Amino acid sequence: MTDTVPKQNKRPPTIHDVAAQAGVSRGTVSRVLQGGHNVSPASHRAVDAAIRKLGYVVNRAARSLVTRRAGSVAFLLSEAHERLFQDPNLATLLRGCTTALAEHDVPLVLIAAGTEAERRRIAPYLSAHQVDGALLFNSNRGTPMIDLLQQAGLPFVCCGKPQDQSGSISYVVADDREGARTMMRYLVDAGRKRIATIAGPSDGPGGSDRLQGYRDVLTERKIRFDKRLVATGDYSRASGESCMRDLLTRAPDLDAVFVASDLMAEGALRAIERAGRTVPDDIAVGGFDDSSVATATIPTLTTMRQPWQRISDMMVRQLLAQIEGDGPATVILPTELVIRDSA
Repeated sequence: MTDTVPKQNKRPPTIHDVAAQAGVSRGTVSRVLQGGHNVSPASHRAVDAAIRKLGYVVNRAARSLVTRRAGSVAFLLSEAHERLFQDPNLATLLRGCTTALAEHDVPLVLIAAGTEAERRRIAPYLSAHQVDGALLFNSNRGTPMIDLLQQAGLPFVCCGKPQDQSGSISYVVADDREGARTMMRYLVDAGRKRIATIAGPSDGPGGSDRLQGYRDVLTERKIRFDKRLVATGDYSRASGESCMRDLLTRAPDLDAVFVASDLMAEGALRAIERAGRTVPDDIAVGGFDDSSVATATIPTLTTMRQPWQRISDMMVRQLLAQIEGDGPATVILPTELVIRDSA
């Protein structure tokens, strides 16, 4: 009987194996793995083909020792945890940023920082540059996370316009004010005379700008501003319902409402239905976002579409550029009116 000797596992391919297969130097392979700077197109193609053939996988720990980078970035949520599951916009942005970073082979780390205790816990992690940068998402423009990131010397990009607009902070935002103007003009041109609004918080992204867009069109069309037609929510479904009830009590003759988010608009639709009014016959409803909520409501929601994929792509592009040494930048993207059944 012959003894059977188990086969030893084949060692994983190394950077030297890739260089030999591609017929280039180890340094050329290293430069390709770090972005391809100063590498000819032919050598780049040869290295890519060798990596695919050998099944080479980058050793991120080793790369970090050489580049002094973590090789990952953070999706930093300066919000209560439940918002990630309740707000469809955040889920869309998380998916979009993950996809955009995957094209650069950069993992995304989700970090919750909605409470002071959480911020204290993550401060040493960020200060030690355990990630190379952060994509910051929050509903309060004055979030303390901005100060924390600046103190850590970590590149970051905000989703939405920060309170500090000095030019030292990168952000990507939809054109909230012009989007609100577009919706209001649509409602006025449809013959609506008493248009209310449910605004977002003034210190949150889009809150003050969307309210200002509402007022701009009232002035433009010579319609008197009536503070009874303005309510302020917190972008939640419950606040939209509560605000709509208040508006119907204060101004029962209103015939349209511009709501600063689809989630609040869904709550407003519920309040209108419970009040025995119909949409859009009695009251037209316009939202903002074009989130998944907009097509799930009954009736479906006329709204302003934010370009979520472009926002994700631009945030990632800006952050990677900052990591490479570029300065802060601002991007303002256009919105688009999407007409459905509610107005």
